[in-house]
Amino acid sequence: MTSEEAGQRPVTRPNSFIFTLYGDMVHRLAGDGALWIGGLIRLMASFGVSPQAVRQAVSRMTRQGWLVARREGNLAFYMVTARGRRRIEELSPRIYGPVIEWDGRWRLLSYALGETAQRQVRDRLRKELAALGWAQLSSSTWISPSDALQAAREAADATAALEAIHLFESEYRGPLTDRALLERCWNVDSIASAYREFISRYRPRFDLELAGGELSDEGAFVERLWLVHDYRKFAYLDPGLPSELLPAHWPGTAAAALFREYYAALEKKSQRYFHLCTRLTNGGERKSVEASRPCPNA
Repeated sequence: MTSEEAGQRPVTRPNSFIFTLYGDMVHRLAGDGALWIGGLIRLMASFGVSPQAVRQAVSRMTRQGWLVARREGNLAFYMVTARGRRRIEELSPRIYGPVIEWDGRWRLLSYALGETAQRQVRDRLRKELAALGWAQLSSSTWISPSDALQAAREAADATAALEAIHLFESEYRGPLTDRALLERCWNVDSIASAYREFISRYRPRFDLELAGGELSDEGAFVERLWLVHDYRKFAYLDPGLPSELLPAHWPGTAAAALFREYYAALEKKSQRYFHLCTRLTNGGERKSVEASRPCPNA
């Protein structure tokens, strides 16, 4: 896939896509994990995102508390904030990590927030819980099968709702079954359909790369970021739903295997392109490099 071919699929939300880039690659850079804005512009050019759109997205992410800037002379570098790192640490195991067996217990969060006076706090808390994969059991009670109490506590603290919540860990005793409870709170059919769409999109591309390895370094970088960006959406849909409560031949299992195998196949070439670009823009040549110009192929 060339940068021109990548333009056939537009990046509609640059701030979300930039967070994918930071979560997958940038925050692992040596030192403070900061990237020069020119380097970010150069990398995003491979996806057809304009320099102006990158700057606007970074500005928005800074205002929202996801990125923070530091300056070296007249150059601006951006790194993820402590809040951003927490979110990356919360999402990463659900994206890259192995499947963790369910311990048979549910985590619950209930809150007492006024529908009018505290609506903004309530809505922010709900948004954070949904991002962590929690689901609503009732209007003021959310549940998760995963060990996510600390993440929920931090979300409540970040949204000024900590004093209004209560956290529990328990076993479900009916009248429904655990499986029926899961199906009440999560749309299992919709999640399964999303997994099948992911497999349908990426299986032929993985097979093609495995057979011929025709992607350039830039093409592998572009493909890797789209792969991660598409797969990380499942962290919001599927918080690690217990396999024993899911239908047989659950497509999430095949999707996870495909993601990890394709990611591994793309890693070497994509890393080479990423490091070439960041070396040029973060090293001694950075002042003389045109940030919007595509990186040369390795």
